[in-house]
Amino acid sequence: MAAEELVALYDDAGRECGAVQRSVMRAQNLRHAASSIVVRDSGGRVYLHRRTSTKDVYPGLLDFTAGGVVLAGEEPDVGAVRELAEELGIEGVPLVSFGVADYADDATRYRAFRFCATWDGLIRWQPEEVAWGDWVTLDELVRRIDDDPETLMPDSVAVWRDTVRAWQAGATGAEIPPAPDEG
Repeated sequence: MAAEELVALYDDAGRECGAVQRSVMRAQNLRHAASSIVVRDSGGRVYLHRRTSTKDVYPGLLDFTAGGVVLAGEEPDVGAVRELAEELGIEGVPLVSFGVADYADDATRYRAFRFCATWDGLIRWQPEEVAWGDWVTLDELVRRIDDDPETLMPDSVAVWRDTVRAWQAGATGAEIPPAPDEG
């Protein structure tokens, strides 16, 4: 992650509308786009990791997604592939799109391009981003969402909560609810 990389800005309609340096986007909390990828193993568990204390947004919190900002001129799915490889060392895996969701708080404002990947291989953390990680069951993840939400990334919870609950209830495809703000 380079503070001066160019990040794609997105308008309220979800279209790329410009680019600024990452540091400017963060300082002014400008609306941008990011990938948000849930990694599950073939048994249905979800990969949960702790963000390093040096992250620029939500340092030290637990996250059940990988992902990051979409760079200027980059397609969101290409950014998702890049981020998954950088953060968790996962390459060559198909990504399933789960639509988009918008998120905003005092720390960040973005359009989330949501994806899911299934992976049973080795996880290789990027030490600048991931301090710890392990697989958790859907029951454990939902328990954390319900009982300890302050330990989790608020944006991941907001844009994935309904989908995670649907998975826990046995949903596998078309019966999964759309992302928030999607209808």
